[in-house]
Amino acid sequence: MRIDLHTHSDRSDGTSSPREVVLAAREAGLDVVALTDHDTAEGWAEATLAAEAVGLVLVPGMEISCQLGGHGVHLLAYLPDPSYQPLADALAAILLGRDERMPRICANLRALGIDIEEADVVRHAVGAAAIGRPHVADTLVSMGVVGDRTEAFDRYLKPGRPAYVRRYAPALEEMITLVREAGGVPVIAHPWGRSDNAALRLEGLAALKETGLVGVEVDHQDHAPAQRAELRAIAAELDLVVTGSSDFHGTGKNDHELGCNTTAPDQLERLLELAEEAGRAAGRRTPAVVRP
Repeated sequence: MRIDLHTHSDRSDGTSSPREVVLAAREAGLDVVALTDHDTAEGWAEATLAAEAVGLVLVPGMEISCQLGGHGVHLLAYLPDPSYQPLADALAAILLGRDERMPRICANLRALGIDIEEADVVRHAVGAAAIGRPHVADTLVSMGVVGDRTEAFDRYLKPGRPAYVRRYAPALEEMITLVREAGGVPVIAHPWGRSDNAALRLEGLAALKETGLVGVEVDHQDHAPAQRAELRAIAAELDLVVTGSSDFHGTGKNDHELGCNTTAPDQLERLLELAEEAGRAAGRRTPAVVRP
């Protein structure tokens, strides 16, 4: 069984529709896929219909933008009730933060001599719940300023680069609690891949487990083999679920093809058991896993 628990559609910063993500997952030989768009459940309904049609198991989820110790951290939330009002309010605030920084990013780029307007970016974000830096990157590609998203981030959009603008993100501990209250299960996404990971080593992950964290994404393209081995050992010591995923974004991200990393079946089974327990404990009507 091949299982990929981290993918994105054009409801956030992917380039494929939710339906297209599911069809591509089936074409790639996957048996189980999770749709985890940034800070939204907007693509779940379309993905569900597609999964039912092609006989693929779909795990509804989302990837929530958080911060820990001043660094950005992404939290994968599987099977939370998106109608739980405190969670819905938190997601709305995150999406508003994405939208509000866009004019400032464009202004920074114009100050660098790049003739870009917010309306140009909006045209590259059709269907997205909120406009993000990847849509700016796509605009820069279309203008011929850069060759691809990676170059756009490396030259302009990453922290420390001239067009970067910080945005609102809630505390990681707060979001872990809200996901659990919404009947979902939280897993740290690519913890050692993109920023200082000092707070996400053994001691930090142990503290987060006490808050309600259930797992960690170990097998990810941003983790080198030695990092994966060390992180897997920490997960075993803390009895955390270990996941592996592609972080698929369609054509928006190179070297993240569907199924390039996968989750072991026993780890998925444990994750879903914990989700059932979380749903019962929260008393929420949580979304169901879509099964053929």
